[in-house]
Order: sequence, then C-alpha cells, then structure tokens
Amino acid sequence: MKTYKYLFLLLVGFAIVGCSDLEEKPVGLLAPDGFFQSTNDIQTAVDGSFTHAINEKFWGRKLSIALMLRSDMVNLQTDQTRRVEMNDLTTLASNGMITEFWLKTYQGIAAANQAIAGAADVSAADEIKNPVTAQAYFARAFYYFHLVRQFGAVPYLDAPVTDAAAASTISRTPAEQVYANIISDLRYAKQWLPNTQTTRAKPSKGSASSYLALVHLTMGNYQDAFDEAKEVIDMKGTYGFDLDPNFQNLFNAEVIDGSLEPIFALDYNNFEAPNNGYDQIAPMTGIRSDDRNSGGGWSVAVPTLAVYETWPAGDYRRAVSMDDEASIDGNVEPYTNFTVSGNSAAANQPYIAKYTRFPGAFARVNARATSHNYSMMRYAEVLLIAAEAAVEIGDNASATTYLNQVRARARMGGETVTGAGTPITYGPSDVPADITGTVTVNDVLEERRFELAFECKRWYDIARRKIGAEVFSASGLEGEKPNFTADDYLMPLPGDELERNSNLTQNPGY
Repeated sequence: MKTYKYLFLLLVGFAIVGCSDLEEKPVGLLAPDGFFQSTNDIQTAVDGSFTHAINEKFWGRKLSIALMLRSDMVNLQTDQTRRVEMNDLTTLASNGMITEFWLKTYQGIAAANQAIAGAADVSAADEIKNPVTAQAYFARAFYYFHLVRQFGAVPYLDAPVTDAAAASTISRTPAEQVYANIISDLRYAKQWLPNTQTTRAKPSKGSASSYLALVHLTMGNYQDAFDEAKEVIDMKGTYGFDLDPNFQNLFNAEVIDGSLEPIFALDYNNFEAPNNGYDQIAPMTGIRSDDRNSGGGWSVAVPTLAVYETWPAGDYRRAVSMDDEASIDGNVEPYTNFTVSGNSAAANQPYIAKYTRFPGAFARVNARATSHNYSMMRYAEVLLIAAEAAVEIGDNASATTYLNQVRARARMGGETVTGAGTPITYGPSDVPADITGTVTVNDVLEERRFELAFECKRWYDIARRKIGAEVFSASGLEGEKPNFTADDYLMPLPGDELERNSNLTQNPGY
C-alpha cells in the first residue's frame, strides 16, 4: 500500500502569506531537518496549517455544505448520492464528503504539529517565539474541535508521525480527552497570543478566549462559558472587537477587512489552489440562471420556504441573508417564478444571499474562488454565547442585555442590494424588538438561527442541544426527516480508515 494512503503520513502544505493572499507550497511529507531556524519558519508552517482550511475539501465546499445540509435550514435541490445522505441523515461510512474533509482536517493538524515540534529547534526568547507558536496551538484546537463534534472519539495526534506502521495502529481517543486537549491548547494560545493581529485570519488572544467560551458551551460548562465570553465582551476595546453597524458588511468581500466584528476568519482573498482547492460556497448556494456572477449558481443547497416565512419580514438580517427575487435572463423575477426559462433545476423559494451578492473582484464564473473572509467566530456570536450561558446559570439580566445588543444591531438596518441588483436602504426598524421578561434557551437558539443563518452553526447547535427529534419532526422547517435517530448526532468514521486500521471502531448506528 502506498504511504500516501495512510491517514497520518500527510502532506504538510506550507504557505507564504502576503497581502492576505495564500499560496499553497507543499514541501514534502515532513519538514526537512534543519528547516526551522527562525520564527519566520514557524509562521510558514502555521500558515500552511490554515491553508488546508480554505481548501475546497474543507471550508470551500465539502465540510461547509455538509454542515448546512445536516441542519434544518438548508435543503438539497439536487440528487448527488453523497449530498442526499447528508441531507436525509442516511450518511454511509463511504460518503465522499466525509472522506475528503476528514483527510484535509488531519492535514491541517499535521502542519500545526510540525510547527509546534519545529519551534523547539528555534533559538529565540519565549516572548518572541511563543506568540508565533501559539497560532499553531490554536490551529490544532480549531481542527480538533470540528472533528470531536462531528465524530466524537477520534485519533488524537499531538506530534508529527514518522512511522507508517505505527500510524496504522492508532486508536480513537475518548471525546472527553479530546476536549481536554482542545482546552489546553486554547489556554496556551490565550496566554501567548497578542491582543491584536494584522489580519483576522491570524488568531489573537481574543480569538482563543472566544473559542474557549464556545468549547465550554458545547460541553455544558456554562459558568466557564459565561466567564470566557464576558471577558471578551469586557475587553472588546483592547481586542478591537465590536458589532459592525451594517450586517451586510459581514458578507461583503470588498469591505469585510475593515470590520471589527470578525474574531477569527478563513481568508479566501485572491486564493485559487490547483484541483478546485478554492471557495465554492457561493455557486453551491446560488440561484440557477441568475444574471449575477456570470451565470448564477448551481442551485444545490437551498433553504425551504418555511425558513423564509418564519423569519419576521421586518428583520434586516432576512433581507441580507436571503434572495427573494432575482434577475433571470434580464427579467426581475420573484422567488415564486425562479424556474423561468424552463430551468427545472431551480427552486421556487428564496435562496441564500450571504455569499452571492458581494463575492469580490477575484471571483470566477458562478462566483467560484471568491475573496470572502468567512467568519469562523464573530463578536455577535460571543454575545449569544454569553446570553445562553447566562440563562443556564440563572443570570437573566445578563442574558437579556447580551441578547438585546444583537437585536439592536439588526434594528439599525443598513444598505444591501436585492437579488435583482437594486440597492435598497433598510431601517431603522422596530424588528426585532427587545426581549423582555425571562429569557429561555430557546430564545437564544432562535436568535442564533437568525443571526448566524447559513454560517454552518445550526447543525452544531442541534447536536449539542440534542433537539433533533423536535426540529426534524413534521413541524420542522424542512418537514419530517424520518431517518433521524439519536445516532445521527455523530457522523460515521470513514470506512476506508477502518479498513486500514483495525484498531478504529465505528460509531453506533453505522
């Protein structure tokens, strides 16, 4: 068997970053002896780790679309088997989406481990070296946090692997230990990272603290989640965080670099790797035959009509998040007529608009290879983490305060464009109104549903709160998903990995 088919002997993609552009430059399975001579070499390995995240096999399509389809807010408009399995929760261990983002995730981890190990060879004072190395600890935590939420117990590697035989016998690490390791890495990152960075594509101290809050929220450690989130909120001036006054700016590749809201982002600015290694979320979610973006989208991942209809019409975030009209063949059409021109692949319902309206000048046909900066964490989510944790610890005043800050920004409105390309100024509005009385967990989850719509957060909310039986019932946004069981909160480990390593076991139900 060729060594490249083993999971853990992975190609480490080192990258050079200049003007926010990422260029993938693989240098081999392992860094050559003597490669790490300076902190610049550590940074190169760190940049290589994050390069794997912006690949089509990770956030560019495979993982992001899988997370959308598994939620209750995005339905499948096509019939590719691997996507049908994700949408219907009938996922098999042979699913091609899983096998690709699993591998790409471990490649990112391998590069982070290489940076951490290589840092030991660099002679520099801790205050110079550790802030750079801390980015690698953050990257490793970032990748493992995705893995443990998707698969539960996973093989945990914290050092480069050089022995193929040993790699093929590694077993799964219990989820509790994976979480403990994630927290440890994020604490190291928080200790050493600077308060601010030159780009939100590099993690800062506030990035680590924000992720610690989300990890604790996911684990049910609500006091810890609240404390971390509140620290970020209290330190927002120091960290340079705040709510952007115009919600649309968060999804405009041309202005996002000037926003204070992103806390950690995957930066696709002018990035196009070989073999479709670039951003494809806009075409996957775009309207078929739309005049925008040189041919519109592919009409693959499309919200159900209920998502649109249950969203208050006066909420500016709906206008930003969804297209309910489009210019098709030169004619402005309402969503009830998106199948014009005999285009049966389209759907007569509003589409996701966050990624198709302002993909940036670099975008190719159908808005492939955009210049988007995808916020993996932004300040509004920190406020919502604090609100949810506050509910759980009985602090209704804080829950109300933080929830209403998010709603107040939505009421400010702003300018966006319709699907027909018409600029419209919205607001200020009375919707959504401030919440009063006792805030519930469901209040916060609903606010997350609107605020973070189509940002690949909803599935993780469903899984951590174990609300699948409710949201996938006949009264759910997509109607009943009859194949759902509690086993579906975790995905199956890739079948080919189990074939190569008999020490790996499959998740229940697969």
